[in-house]
Amino acid sequence: MSTWPAAYGIYGRNVVLPDVVSSLNRAGFENEDICMVLSPHHPVAAAMRDANIVNAEREESASSARVIGWFSELGAVVIPTVGFFIRSLEFFHALVADRASSAMHGESGTLVRLGFSEKDAERLGHQLSEVGVLVYVSCRASAGADRAIELLCRTGAGEVASLARADAAEAVA
Repeated sequence: MSTWPAAYGIYGRNVVLPDVVSSLNRAGFENEDICMVLSPHHPVAAAMRDANIVNAEREESASSARVIGWFSELGAVVIPTVGFFIRSLEFFHALVADRASSAMHGESGTLVRLGFSEKDAERLGHQLSEVGVLVYVSCRASAGADRAIELLCRTGAGEVASLARADAAEAVA
């Protein structure tokens, strides 16, 4: 990952994800700076896992296509054991290119590659397995991280914090 600071928020299954992203966009955060990690048990993840556009009912197919389209506009969306969408080169390098170097981290490896410590990645991984969503925002300045934290709180995140990216880059190496 870059050396920019980042902020994250943990949400439950009932959060309206497009509303969270819209709030971040209105505050100046670009879609490509936003990464989501969804529990494989989250309703949106279940819809993606069960998507079968060829054989699905027309309404289900259209709904799956809309979700896929929306995911592809974000920097990255990761659903462990289901799949991922990556648009941002920054997230590509962290989530795919560096994957082999952090394979030893198991299921929390995605969070470690985003810059979380192993301890925090394991703790957050357990929270996410409870049908949660982690919204991660890569910020250009520490003031951006403070603003992102404020917005994540306002949109209902149960836990919010920032990551100092210079330290996080060392954790991944």
